[in-house]
Amino acid sequence: MIAAVSGGSTDPQAVGGDGQQPITAAAVAALVGGVLRGDGALEVHGIAPLDRAGPNELSFLSNLRYGQWFATSLAGVVLISPELADMAGSPSTRIVVPNPVDAMVTLLARFHRQEPRAQGVHPSAVIANDVRLGEGVTIDPFVVIGEGVVIGEGSWISAHAVIGAGSVLGNNVRVHASAVVYPFTELGDRVTLHSGARVGREGFGFRPQATGVVRIPHAGRCILEHDVEVGANSCIDRGSVDDTIIGAGSKLDNLVHIAHNVRVGRGCFFAAQAAVAGSTRIGDGVQIGGQVGIGGHVTIGPRANLAGGAGVIGNVPAGETWSGYPARPHRDHLRAAAAIARLAKIVRPLEQVASKLVSMPDTAGQVDREPDGSGS
Repeated sequence: MIAAVSGGSTDPQAVGGDGQQPITAAAVAALVGGVLRGDGALEVHGIAPLDRAGPNELSFLSNLRYGQWFATSLAGVVLISPELADMAGSPSTRIVVPNPVDAMVTLLARFHRQEPRAQGVHPSAVIANDVRLGEGVTIDPFVVIGEGVVIGEGSWISAHAVIGAGSVLGNNVRVHASAVVYPFTELGDRVTLHSGARVGREGFGFRPQATGVVRIPHAGRCILEHDVEVGANSCIDRGSVDDTIIGAGSKLDNLVHIAHNVRVGRGCFFAAQAAVAGSTRIGDGVQIGGQVGIGGHVTIGPRANLAGGAGVIGNVPAGETWSGYPARPHRDHLRAAAAIARLAKIVRPLEQVASKLVSMPDTAGQVDREPDGSGS
């Protein structure tokens, strides 16, 4: 049965927009290790950008380009870098920190409204008899869990999610609403699947035969190691003859596709709409921009960076930044783009010169003659 719902009050008058009690500027300074200038008793109820923050909200300034916003901002408290601390501007309560962005990240956890969580298994969930649930697991309404599934302690499966037979989920796994874990998939500790994610499906593998196209059976697994996060509506295929593996700490944005037999290293980042074809190897710490397409059976070296929209059809060395289509070293791509831009400027003059040459009479083979008509 579902126990009482946890979480704080949702009355916006009783608490800040973050769902937490207000915090003073002095407490913020202590929390981020900053130097307070101004009214330490001023209460902060939430966080907002400089141009939209109100008198009881906190903002930050770390770049001079936003100085015009700072000049007229109504923010009650501002995290500010040392080199900008004395800048003229409306906010009088300032907290000086070496890196305002990092300090803001620390505060966001404090100001983040926690989603209410029930405890236990909802009566509408459909769970096979041999499923093993760890301590403190939450199973929300209309969840379906197949035979032989193991779910570690503290995990939370949201409404309408499906966990396929034989899958193993670690501790503190979070499966959001309508996500699907296909059979025999393995999720490590603290893995997060956002709504609509599909992991462990059979890959796009077919073989033409005399009798027609035949689907290739997939015997490999889909393994997501510890602390992997998969964005909404992203898809990760299971392996065909090998395992598909997403390394620990890797993060996938929304609408990312990872094909069968791909190996992704630790701590990689994929921006939205990136796609990786089958049997590709991606090293540790690779960063992949939005709408990057990576061909099959290639290797991306550790710490490589692929700029948004790149089309990768060959191996990328470790630590290099590539861009363009087809992808090549970033400087080479910039040079090529610059050359095309310069070429566009001289095409018209070249056409005019060519037109004049075509219209000139052909004098080749003519013999110079004296005025009297005799040859020279």
